[in-house]
Amino acid sequence: MAKTPAKRAKSSAKRKTSTRTRGRRSKSRTGRSSGRARRWISRLLAIGFLFSLVLGVYLLYLDHTVTTKFEGKRWAVPARVYGRPLELYPGAPVTPDQLVAELRRMGYQRVSYPKQAASWSRNAGRFLIKARDFHFWDSQEPGRFLDIRFAGERIESLSEAGGGELALVRLEAPEIGSIYPAHNEDRVLVQREDLPEPLVQALIVMEDRTFYQHHGVDPRAIARAVWANLRAGGVVQGGSTLTQQLVKNFYLTRERSLWRKLNEAAMALLLEAHYGKEEILGAYANEIYLGQDGGRAIHGFGLASHFYFNRSLRELDLAQMALLVAQVRGPSLYDPRRHPQRAKERRDLVLRVMQEQGVITAKQARAAQQRPLGVQQKGHGRGSYPAFMDLVRRQLHRDYREEDLTSEGLRIFTTLDPWAQQQAESAVAERLGALEKQYRLPGGKLESAAVLVDGESGEVRALVGGRSARYAGFNRALDAVRPIGSLVKPVVYLAALQRSDRYNLVTLLDDSPLSIAGREGERWVPENYDHSSHGQVPLHLALAKSYNLATVRLGMDIGLGSVADLLEQLGISRPITPVPAMLLGSVSLTPLEVAQLYQTFAAGGFYSPLRAIRGVQSNSGQALQRYPLTVRQSVDAGPVYLLNRNLQEVVRNGTGQGMAKYLDSSLSIAGKTGTTDELRDSWFAGFSGDKVAVVWVGRDDNKPAGLTGATGALQVWGDMMRRMHPLPLSLLRPDSVETVWIDPASGFRADEGCADARQYPFIAGSAPTVTASCAGQPGTSIRRLFRSFFE
Repeated sequence: MAKTPAKRAKSSAKRKTSTRTRGRRSKSRTGRSSGRARRWISRLLAIGFLFSLVLGVYLLYLDHTVTTKFEGKRWAVPARVYGRPLELYPGAPVTPDQLVAELRRMGYQRVSYPKQAASWSRNAGRFLIKARDFHFWDSQEPGRFLDIRFAGERIESLSEAGGGELALVRLEAPEIGSIYPAHNEDRVLVQREDLPEPLVQALIVMEDRTFYQHHGVDPRAIARAVWANLRAGGVVQGGSTLTQQLVKNFYLTRERSLWRKLNEAAMALLLEAHYGKEEILGAYANEIYLGQDGGRAIHGFGLASHFYFNRSLRELDLAQMALLVAQVRGPSLYDPRRHPQRAKERRDLVLRVMQEQGVITAKQARAAQQRPLGVQQKGHGRGSYPAFMDLVRRQLHRDYREEDLTSEGLRIFTTLDPWAQQQAESAVAERLGALEKQYRLPGGKLESAAVLVDGESGEVRALVGGRSARYAGFNRALDAVRPIGSLVKPVVYLAALQRSDRYNLVTLLDDSPLSIAGREGERWVPENYDHSSHGQVPLHLALAKSYNLATVRLGMDIGLGSVADLLEQLGISRPITPVPAMLLGSVSLTPLEVAQLYQTFAAGGFYSPLRAIRGVQSNSGQALQRYPLTVRQSVDAGPVYLLNRNLQEVVRNGTGQGMAKYLDSSLSIAGKTGTTDELRDSWFAGFSGDKVAVVWVGRDDNKPAGLTGATGALQVWGDMMRRMHPLPLSLLRPDSVETVWIDPASGFRADEGCADARQYPFIAGSAPTVTASCAGQPGTSIRRLFRSFFE
């Protein structure tokens, strides 16, 4: 049915209303979508702003990290420790073999004719040496061209080659060790200008050819590396620049992750934005890891040059510099000591690339490729004196904090004589093995300690802490506190000789049995070593033969307190309990303390604290502290002179006469044996004209060693000193001492006419006044003139 006009109008109105409604709805939906879009855009802008802010803050943090560490103290540089310099002068007791050992220790090269620093030649007893310059703690020693001529075991003449004579020259001080920080990194800092140009050119052509063009990151190198790695299916090439390598080693960990690589790239860009290429190259040369020496990490070309060649960078040839650059890619893989063939192939590759890049000529490349690796024995003396370094650290800790010693690059000059140290170590190791075989003792059980000091200055020349001296461990020279046995007896006799109104060398002592009551009623009954008593014996003989009974009676008469006080006067700071047993050596001391005691004897009663350090310098060469010789007179010279003559008798005719097997009697060595209960400890302490030495032999478990002082420690002492060519001991008689002829049978004053008369020293006015019956009778005075106590 057709719609009426009214219905059509109504229907039209509904359609219009519906259309308007849909329009409004459509507009509403469009508005809502537009609002959502604006909100998302706002959120994205906010997120972008926040991300940019965080990124900016992070980049500022990275920038601060880069600049703060790079401009501050970049590395904790260990203290360098040097031994004593070898002093050369006409008449110096230096042997040709000793000079050769010193030159080799310092890395000097033997050539047909020396033309550059650190080289030498020899023709029989004549040496030509191109010496390096060296900055000591007290002066600068210039480099010289030396002409040295020997006569036997002494320097006959010393002069500049082609020039005038020289009075004294010090060779450079040999480096003997370092005091490392906790992480055991070690490096010798070098400036950019110290880097040889061939080394720099080799580094750049092998590691980063666009170093001077890029700004920290090389996109093309990264792309090449990615493509090469994709083709190989693994990592075969890296795209890191030298700057990135520096950042990775200097700032970051070894973690392998994308985040670390992004950090590395960002920090490399920041580093290059702040600093020049030469500064970055210099830092890289000091930071790069180039090898491992036990627990010590070798960083930088400066230290690597010494580690591999025992020479400074400026003394290396082209082949040696190429070998150092070869280590950059893999110090373990191309270790020239463990993998010499692989290291040579890598070195030759470096030389070939240098030629291809026009850095060197084909002739230079061929000549360098024909050179041997030239790597020196590992370590070459550095860090191989643990016992002596222990003493150095203990003395340094009086004045320096540990962090100063391990981070400030101090230069510490010590008193160690590396040649003497080597002789002492060899004597200890060889003689202990021989003693075990000779006396059928358990193999490897004997231990020993040895101390060698300068008789006048108290400077410690050598220190052996055990049988395996090159390995760190229990330092017996400093820490083995053992009873010293008869080594204490000279103190007892010196205390008596100080009382010249009562005692002199010919005073008769009672060597008969005795028993002493203890504090709690127990009794102490000492005995002589031979289980015999000897009646009335002169004082000098009682000490020479080390009679216990006479010594105890003498000490008790003088007073235990007096003996303990004298020990303190002579340099022993350890508390001493004054009991009768101390007179026979119940006193427990370390070998170093015994050396202090006998050094005071050798110095004529003048006490000089034993020292291992001469001076300390800053890393820049500024003198920080000196350790000068300090001396005080602890006892009068007269009584010490008498004692020392008696100690010469100990070696000549007493318990130390076995020394004749090792040293000529003309050296007039003074010394004393020491043995403790059940043969647990064997000691010998003595001195020549220039050296004081102490040796202990025993077992760490304190079981009997089976050796007396004469059969054990004396053998080591004699062998050690024989190797060092000691000077004769010529005691200077003080004004307070006179010599008098004495008849030994009666102890009375005599003259050269008496048949058995001998000359003895006395404190002036203390000699016997009673004259022997033989005095004044005719005799052969010329022959007897030389027959004296000193024979």
